[in-house]
Amino acid sequence: MPELTQLALYLAAALVLAITPGPGIFYVAARTLAGGRAEGVASSLGTGVGGMVHVLAGSVGVSALVLASAELFTALKLVGAAYLVWLGLRTLQLARRDAAARPDTGAAPPVGPRRAFREGVLVEALNPKTAGFFLAFIPQFVDATAGPVALQFMVLGFVSVALNTLANIVVAFAAGRVRNGAAARPSLIRRLREASGAAMIALGIGLAVAKRPS
Repeated sequence: MPELTQLALYLAAALVLAITPGPGIFYVAARTLAGGRAEGVASSLGTGVGGMVHVLAGSVGVSALVLASAELFTALKLVGAAYLVWLGLRTLQLARRDAAARPDTGAAPPVGPRRAFREGVLVEALNPKTAGFFLAFIPQFVDATAGPVALQFMVLGFVSVALNTLANIVVAFAAGRVRNGAAARPSLIRRLREASGAAMIALGIGLAVAKRPS
């Protein structure tokens, strides 16, 4: 494993990146505003599993293969972008439909933690930029003389995913408090859900035009 100083630097950098808004954070916020804290936490755990997919793939070289192939990278990013845009559009649609059908609350019927978890996995697993990040960031802190490189990659990747998941859970609790505080203002809940949906659409479009890392 890296020296203590290097490890501390890695933890600091990973923490900063964990709290930087991305698809996972916006999905968790949208899911929490729509279905409550339980769904938000479930979706947070799902994004964590999706992140570990990239870590495991990176440790065995699969992610490097995807990033090396323009065709594979484009296919994965377009699928991920389409899924994010679809989620964003559905969030917008449901926010308006629920506001009309349930004007007293503006809240959505819960989809359940299991579905929120599955969607969280897909949101993160279908994001090739996550793979690019792990392959560009983690190797800088791997010490080839300190043990198996693949194992170091997995451990450091797990740390980063754990921080990301913790940040998402914090977002779920914060969004849950916002949702509870806005319970008496259905129009505010609708606007918050619409804003989250719009953010996911914007992220999906950004992913669609992302260039393959060199």
